[in-house]
Amino acid sequence: MERNQVSGILSVLLGLIFIIFPTISSVTLSVLIGVSLIFLGISFILGGFSAFNIIIGILAIIFGLLFTFNFSAVSFLLGLQFYIIGILMIIAGILGLLSGTQVSKIFSVLMIILGIISFALGGLSLDQPIFAAILIGVALIVQGIRLYLE
Repeated sequence: MERNQVSGILSVLLGLIFIIFPTISSVTLSVLIGVSLIFLGISFILGGFSAFNIIIGILAIIFGLLFTFNFSAVSFLLGLQFYIIGILMIIAGILGLLSGTQVSKIFSVLMIILGIISFALGGLSLDQPIFAAILIGVALIVQGIRLYLE
């Protein structure tokens, strides 16, 4: 089995997990982001004692603690990110329609549809992380199918 097919299968499985268990997925994502930011902050502070490194390190640790212990912070940021992601998905879908094979055109249309849904659900995700988790799951499944078929 090729590398893309394995990645596609893993992406579909991860997408299904996000859809089936949206709350657990959102909390897990929040904790992973938080812990990653805490380690990033520590590495910035220990990486060099310049004012820039210390400021960035402290900010990363503060945001890391926020994400680790306040799960609603992630839903707010995910809502904002989905606005940006929605716009980027729509642009990528349009560019995919302008070039590529028949298979990529089908996925480009799906990308545009998901971009519109992403933009629309961005506002809902500000309060409810479940919408964000479901949309991430759908996007992972579409990406997994695309990878598997390549």
